[in-house]
Amino acid sequence: MNALEIKDLKLKNGSFEFGEMTLTLPGGCIMGLVGENGAGKTTLIYLILDIFHKDRGSVLIFGRKKNLNLTKQEIGVVTDEVGIPQCMTAKQVGKMMKHTFSHWNDAEYTRLLQKLSVPENTAFERFSRGMKTKLGIAIALSHNAKLLILDEPMNGLDPIARDEVLTLLYEFTRDETHSVLISSHLVGDLEKLCDYIAFLHKGKLLLCEEKDALLEEYGMIHCSAEELSAMDQNTVKYKRETPYGMDVIMARREIPSEYTVTPITIEELFVFMAKEEVQ
Repeated sequence: MNALEIKDLKLKNGSFEFGEMTLTLPGGCIMGLVGENGAGKTTLIYLILDIFHKDRGSVLIFGRKKNLNLTKQEIGVVTDEVGIPQCMTAKQVGKMMKHTFSHWNDAEYTRLLQKLSVPENTAFERFSRGMKTKLGIAIALSHNAKLLILDEPMNGLDPIARDEVLTLLYEFTRDETHSVLISSHLVGDLEKLCDYIAFLHKGKLLLCEEKDALLEEYGMIHCSAEELSAMDQNTVKYKRETPYGMDVIMARREIPSEYTVTPITIEELFVFMAKEEVQ
């Protein structure tokens, strides 16, 4: 079963127009949302969670329209701002969440606090940004959620803490009924973590594909402008001029044999695509 199905989702808010967007997150998979600031990553997450109200389109979670109480139980959410009362400690938060989620797991919450080095008896207002995020992640993973929705969860985390969070997400999706939708500016982390990648740019979905298929399908070559002009332009997917010539992304099967093929990264592919949209 698909964890998330979005069809023709659209929102217009002042000068910002979002959509029409269609994408599917299969069960047991991790999808990364990639995009520059203002691309619409948080808007998409807020539309899924009904924080923003769509103009049109549909959102199905586990094949059904959202039921507020059921959705709350089945989804673990970490947004850019973790909404915890400033005076509360992590231990007090656990007691509160026990009365919020029907499947709250005290033992798992305590384990995650220890693993992520979150102090139990320090007021939330004294937490660093990274510590607040780690507390949000511990909460999201402690009530038997089937779908995690994470908005920039790596913000403020040092490399060791980021690695710990990535490991937790890997462990979470070992269960084939579990899925993750995660946005991040740290594209390298998403490339390591995700099964699917969705590129957002100025409220538009440029691409949503299986990550490994993307990396296997495309390659980069370096050539002169004259050499590029002699090629079949229909085979050129994206191009960029540099002081040293042209960087060109093409389907590997269409690259002339005389050129050396360089593997591309997800970040390179997104940058090329976004710049192509601007031109």
